[in-house]
Amino acid sequence: MSEYNIILGIIGFITGFAIAFWVKDKIASKKIEAVEQEAARIRDDARRNAETIVKSAELEAKDTLFKMKSEFDQETKETKSDLKEREKRLTQKEEALDAKLELSERKEQSVIQRDKNLTRREQDIVKSEEKYNELVEEQKKQLEKISGLTADQAKELLVRAMENEARHEGAKLVKRIENEAKEEADKKAKRILATAIQRYAGDYVAERTVSVVQLPGDEMKGRIIGREGRNIRALEAATGIDLIIDDTPEAVILSGFNPVRREVARISLMRLIADGRIHPARIEDVVKKVTKEVDNAIKEAGEQAAFELGIHGIHPELIMFLGRLKFRTSYAQNVLQHSVEVGFLCGIMAAELGLDQKIAKRMGLLHDLGKAVDHEVEGPHALLGSKLAKKHGESSQVVHAIAAHHEDIPPATVYALLVQAADGLSGARPGARKELLENYIKRLEDLEGIANSFKGVSNSFAIQAGREIRVIVESSIISDDEAVLVSRDIVKKIEEQLTFPGQIRVVVIRETRAVEYANK
Repeated sequence: MSEYNIILGIIGFITGFAIAFWVKDKIASKKIEAVEQEAARIRDDARRNAETIVKSAELEAKDTLFKMKSEFDQETKETKSDLKEREKRLTQKEEALDAKLELSERKEQSVIQRDKNLTRREQDIVKSEEKYNELVEEQKKQLEKISGLTADQAKELLVRAMENEARHEGAKLVKRIENEAKEEADKKAKRILATAIQRYAGDYVAERTVSVVQLPGDEMKGRIIGREGRNIRALEAATGIDLIIDDTPEAVILSGFNPVRREVARISLMRLIADGRIHPARIEDVVKKVTKEVDNAIKEAGEQAAFELGIHGIHPELIMFLGRLKFRTSYAQNVLQHSVEVGFLCGIMAAELGLDQKIAKRMGLLHDLGKAVDHEVEGPHALLGSKLAKKHGESSQVVHAIAAHHEDIPPATVYALLVQAADGLSGARPGARKELLENYIKRLEDLEGIANSFKGVSNSFAIQAGREIRVIVESSIISDDEAVLVSRDIVKKIEEQLTFPGQIRVVVIRETRAVEYANK
């Protein structure tokens, strides 16, 4: 029974497998048929799409071709129009050039004709000139025959007469203009200068280039020299000043160009003499202390000078340079006192002229600043002072006035001229300065030599210590009006050849004398 069931199961399985295989084959056949139908449909759709795309591309290509053709036609039309316009302009230019060429030809013909006319006229002028020259020569001969003078002699007489007349008229004009201009200017200038001098007063001392230290006795000289000269060498090395110990009784001379160092040496030596202990170590100690004291004195002197003039805001370094001028002299005039005086004079004159008094006083006080360093640095003291002032913050006006007060550069402001005038007043007033007799005599001789070098001058005399020169001219050679020109020429030559403080007055004197003799 069980075997039968097994056989039935096998038969059933085989039958089921055969049925399943058949069903699967049927399904696969239907799927294949469906796929083939779908493939055929896709091919038909692709063919139809391709035909549509081709037709669309053909239409688009035709449309593009049409547009390109239209654009080409438009461009061609525009190009033709532009070419026609250019051709028209070229035609117009050609016509204009033809017209200009024709006009140029006509002008050329006209120029040729004018040239011919000018040539003909030139020939006529040459003939007329020759005829005129012949007439002039004939007239000259007749004039020479009548006057008894040659043409050159007559020309010289005429030129000389014209020159004398022009010189005479020029002298009269110069004299009139000067008189008119100086009437008011001289009065005001004299009033300002007199006011400045009267309103200032100061004390002056004569400073020397050497200092003399008095000794309690001649035995002190040996102590100053020291064993084998060690003391004097130490003192000279510490101060930079030469000690001259000679036969002068009870005195030692200190010599040096630096006045500050000379003052340090003088005070140091006096203290050493008073103390009695003189040896190299003590010398160095005393010199150091005295140097500090002198520096303080220099600072105080500079501050006092600025205080006297009411000037503030000066750089401390400039105050020190200013204080050093206390020990500096110029022609025996103390430079610091001179600077203070110039500051006062500048302020007074600035007030008279309605200018800024403070800036004028500042310029006057600082104008000789360069003399504090001119023994250490080469160059004119005016330019050295201007550089110091500029370096330490002074204004351009002050710097210029300092540089221009001796005309190392041309003065460009009224203040610079005021400083020049005040400097001249301070240095030129009687008793302010001393000068060597040789220099004094030479200056007088130079003044008289310059005056005597002019034509028509018979004699000259320098008076008032060279502040005035009186020139006597010959009345037969120099007229009254020409005397004005002679005085101006002498002044100009003095300014060019001589260096002097202040001003020199030139007086030209012309007189006519009538001399007769009674005989019996």
